[in-house]
Amino acid sequence: MTDEIAEPEAHREPELSHGVGPWPGGPDAWPRDARLDPELLAHGDARNVIDEYRYWRMDAIVADLDAKRHPFHVAIENWQHDMNIGSIVRSANAFLAAEVHIIGKRRWNKRGAMVTDRYQHVRHHEDVASFAAWATDAGIPVIAVDNLPGAAPIDSADLPERCVLLFGQEGPGLSPEALAAASGAVAITQYGSTRSINASAAAAIVMYEWCRRWV
Repeated sequence: MTDEIAEPEAHREPELSHGVGPWPGGPDAWPRDARLDPELLAHGDARNVIDEYRYWRMDAIVADLDAKRHPFHVAIENWQHDMNIGSIVRSANAFLAAEVHIIGKRRWNKRGAMVTDRYQHVRHHEDVASFAAWATDAGIPVIAVDNLPGAAPIDSADLPERCVLLFGQEGPGLSPEALAAASGAVAITQYGSTRSINASAAAAIVMYEWCRRWV
């Protein structure tokens, strides 16, 4: 599902206060459902998953998500080991993106993903050129997200149903090569004094706007 190099914390589920205990009644009372994990039925399920997926095997959850993923993708440039990437992956899982594309460094900080990268397809591209070639071959338009002159306000911009939402690094934003690969650019309307908002927050806003229109 992902070819990224795992970091130690990525292998541990976060300690959460919610969850369910062992299935009552013991093995004889377990439901006859191939999607369920005997270990979770026996010991309980404290994972950060919705109730529908309690006790399900991870591969069964991924298969169910794959059957209903949305046709938008998310891409992030990764030149500075940006800590926002993990949070963007988590949001991509929450909004059921088809795939997340990491452009640049293969290794990325997974802490913010809170283990959601296990359920989200992640693809790596060595550089913008290889990412752009993939998008062209797939016939998917790339929409840059950055508050640049000429970018259309997200609330009124054309946002295709099938597209790649491309985000840059915290601070420098999108590289010139990434902007050149995009067929359009959108910006989030802001009302205060700050020049920009956090990259992971921006990604969540734009993904929600896509879902508001198309789901």
